[in-house]
Amino acid sequence: MFNKVLIANRGEIALRILRACKELGIATVAIHSTADSEAMHVRLADESVCIGPPPSRDSYLNMHEILAACEITGADAIHPGYGFLSENAKFADILDAHGITFIGPSADHIRMMGDKIEAKLTARKLGIPVVPGSDGAVHDEAAAARIAADIGYPVLIKAAAGGGGRGMKVARSEAGLAEALHTARSEAKAAFGDDAVYIEKYLARPRHIEIQVMGDGGGGGVHLGERDCSLQRRHQKVLEEAPSPALNAAERDRIGEVCAGAVRKLGYAGAGTIEFLYEDGEFYFIEMNTRLQVEHPVTEMITGIDLVNEQIRIASGGGMSFSQADVAFSGHAIECRVNAEHPDTFVPSPGRIAYYHPPGGLGVRVDSGVYQGYTIPPHYDSLIGKLIVHGRNRVECLMRLRRALDEFVVDGINTTLPLFRDLVANPDIQDGNYDIHWLEHYLAAKA
Repeated sequence: MFNKVLIANRGEIALRILRACKELGIATVAIHSTADSEAMHVRLADESVCIGPPPSRDSYLNMHEILAACEITGADAIHPGYGFLSENAKFADILDAHGITFIGPSADHIRMMGDKIEAKLTARKLGIPVVPGSDGAVHDEAAAARIAADIGYPVLIKAAAGGGGRGMKVARSEAGLAEALHTARSEAKAAFGDDAVYIEKYLARPRHIEIQVMGDGGGGGVHLGERDCSLQRRHQKVLEEAPSPALNAAERDRIGEVCAGAVRKLGYAGAGTIEFLYEDGEFYFIEMNTRLQVEHPVTEMITGIDLVNEQIRIASGGGMSFSQADVAFSGHAIECRVNAEHPDTFVPSPGRIAYYHPPGGLGVRVDSGVYQGYTIPPHYDSLIGKLIVHGRNRVECLMRLRRALDEFVVDGINTTLPLFRDLVANPDIQDGNYDIHWLEHYLAAKA
């Protein structure tokens, strides 16, 4: 096991990792920008190192400073959390060259799945069903028109190096293809420094289903069921639940074993998530995230398995503490991503938290790094916490969620808590009758 882990992140995920390390008896190092000097994980860590000014490029993305922090403190491993450097193959390579363990998959696997075109080709080779589309990057309008005509409109143009909805445009007919292609390329270039795009079939009313997988790096691999992440705004997840209201046990076992088999074939190490669009009983691969997901707690709640603990065990050479036969699903869990944003306009709302009262009680978990009197800086993602609720079934879970939302108080800033209070009262959400477009339509109608 590691002696000391440096946490290369901030906010709620940094605190989540710190807690797992403490439970394993591992010393912790918190890094932080000058804007995060009063953050909760910085206060609780055994050691802390300021690595730069507020801009991410000068702090949380500054590989040189993070490496220096490791050397200064004697940390023998880094946990990257999610975002920032968590899927940066170059960073993993640099750490390996310096004898520091990257708590995550190999740089080769990060690189493979980070290129969306390569990921799709790899998925097909591994027997994972994929969305019909181009076999590689599309370089000109003529080629795009041929592919779109072959698979049928509407089509989705996506950045090969993309994520988070950037570099993603829909062309509903040949007349709109050229403009969509140009816009997607421009956005991809600006966001990722790479204008390569590919085309795939645009599904009308799919759900977003993702499978949590774990590999031991030696050919062993398991799945921990699915999460339904269909409630999205601008391709960003807002609410997630497990299991999905749309799947039955046979479908879960079928796609789960396909994903676990892929992990075993790859020799993958650590946590990963294989994401699909699901429509009319069919799954279509869209990407694999080679890291911990924001929504990992709902899987922990229904399986009782600590995913961060397992990541650390695997990276240290200890392997997984469980097998597929040990994975049992119990009850239902829902997570709400609470952002410091106006609930109607979604304009960010940084500032000082005047009063903070998180909910509690049986089956209620709050993952958050904020506290009363804490000032949310304007430089980073607006996520301030996650409310995760578990019940014996989906009905009980929704009732508990409604109660927990009513207890949750954050004053001094705007948050998205009112949005979630509206959602849990909506008949479609109560019935589990929604797809990836539902929330956008709901918000448009509300506006």
